[in-house]
Amino acid sequence: MGNKYFDIQVNGYGGVDYNQNDLTLEDLRLSCSKLKDDEIEGILATIITADFQDMILRIRKIVDLRKQDELVHKIIKGIHIEGPFLNNADGYRGAHPKAHILRPEIDKLKELLDAADGLCRIFTLAPEIDTNNLLTRYLYSCGIIISAGHCNPNLEELKSAIDAGLSMFTHLGNGCPQSLPRHDNIIQRVLSLKDDLKICFIADGIHIPFYALKNYIKIAGIENCIITTDAMAAAGAKTGRYTISNIELEVGEDRIVREPGKPNFAGSAIDMPSSAFNLKNEIGLTSEEVVQLTSFNPSLILKTKT
Repeated sequence: MGNKYFDIQVNGYGGVDYNQNDLTLEDLRLSCSKLKDDEIEGILATIITADFQDMILRIRKIVDLRKQDELVHKIIKGIHIEGPFLNNADGYRGAHPKAHILRPEIDKLKELLDAADGLCRIFTLAPEIDTNNLLTRYLYSCGIIISAGHCNPNLEELKSAIDAGLSMFTHLGNGCPQSLPRHDNIIQRVLSLKDDLKICFIADGIHIPFYALKNYIKIAGIENCIITTDAMAAAGAKTGRYTISNIELEVGEDRIVREPGKPNFAGSAIDMPSSAFNLKNEIGLTSEEVVQLTSFNPSLILKTKT
């Protein structure tokens, strides 16, 4: 079949965690080799909320290692920074450590972007804490895609952020509490603005039941949706114990990624070929629609910069 998938949110793959201070070229190359074997043509390596200096170090590590290897350079098209400017409320923050979630500061944002050395393609933040959309406006001026995620903005805050440059939503249906108000909730607000946002979903049947995902995609429209994995190290690897950043995780036979003793998910263990299989066989999409969700739409995002 050849390489065809693009994944704009990959925290790790093939047993390798990208969110570690001592990531080696050997491990990153092995991970990229596994991605290539699984028909993934390009990804955004995703760095999540952690100690701020650790985030800087990890971003720089990806940048530096990418320069040293042709395969790594080919597979890793850029970096997706998810955090640390997120909603710190339980449920909305997901597995992002509360102690390391920060209030938005333009100087800290510039430090993260400087570390990325022009490779930051997407930045996920919570619009409701970005006062006057200061960070959103700056990111937009830099040509970086701004995505809302791990957030709970009201409708007016979302519209204001869109006017300032927000154009995406990170893994809708996740990064929020399991119990939400019946009608006025983040999922309904985002779906109501589907013509102004590219909406990302995880298609593992775990983060969102397939029947709900089918409804979401139908409402939003294929052209406005992107399938991502939010993969961590267990994707493309066996069950067992893994890490994402400093968080200890376990992945059982059910392929659910859990923090031991906690109900929330922490990334996924699915790969893009399995996501495509689910879209076609569990949801009933056509082959053309699956290609648009897993290849065409995300590739447009990745190709916004070279």
